[in-house]
Amino acid sequence: MKFTFVTLFPNLIEFYFHDSILKRAVDAGFVGYEFYNPRDYSENKHLKVDAPMIGGGAGMLMTPQPLFDCLNKIKRENENAYIIFPLAAAKPFKQNDAKRLAKKKNIVFVSGRYEGIDERVIEKYANEVFSIGEFILTGGELASLVMADAISRNVDGVLGNADSLVMESYENNLLEAPSFTKPENFQELSVVKEFLKGNHSKIADLKNNLAICKTKYFRPGLVTNKKTK
Repeated sequence: MKFTFVTLFPNLIEFYFHDSILKRAVDAGFVGYEFYNPRDYSENKHLKVDAPMIGGGAGMLMTPQPLFDCLNKIKRENENAYIIFPLAAAKPFKQNDAKRLAKKKNIVFVSGRYEGIDERVIEKYANEVFSIGEFILTGGELASLVMADAISRNVDGVLGNADSLVMESYENNLLEAPSFTKPENFQELSVVKEFLKGNHSKIADLKNNLAICKTKYFRPGLVTNKKTK
C-alpha cells in the first residue's frame, strides 16, 4: 500500500509516520507514503493556488490548474492511483470502507484548504469522497491521516496480531465490549468476575452481550441497522 498525499502542508502529515505502528509498517515495507504539493504546479508567477469564489462568498477556493496538473502527473506515473477527497459534504467514512480500501495499491488523498476546492477538480478526479464527521476542519490533512491510519491497520502485516482486527468496534455493527487488564482490583474497582474464571465460551457470550448493551446505549442506530440486514 502506498499513500500519496496532495497537500500544501506536508509537514502536518509526515510526522505521524515517524512513530509507533505506522513507523514499523513503513520500515517493514508494508506501507509507503509520498507527497505532492499543488504549489509546485502553479503557473501563477507568485505560485498562488487560491482565488475568490465566483458568484460571491466568504474566503478563497483552491484553483483548478495546479491540482489538474498535479493529479495528471500522479495518474501518469501510477495507473493504480485511487483518488479520495476528504470533504464535509460527503458520505461518512466507515470501518467497512477502511477494510475495502486496504486492498488498493495506491490511495491518493487530496487535502483542501481555505474554503475548499473548485468543484470541477472533484468532479473530474474523485474516485470517492468521504467525510469523517459532522464538523468542519481547517484543512483536509487531518481527515486524510485519519483515513490512512484506519486503512493501514487493515493492510496485511501491519498489525503484529491479525486477531486484533476481529473483535474491534464496528465489526458486526457492534461497539467493542469493555476490556480489562491487571490488577484485578484497583482503587476498589474490580474486573468483571466472569472474565477471571477461564471459561472462554461464557466470556465470549458475555462480551457479546456487553457489546450489544454498549451499542444500544451509545449508538442505537447501529443495532437498528443490524436488525434490518
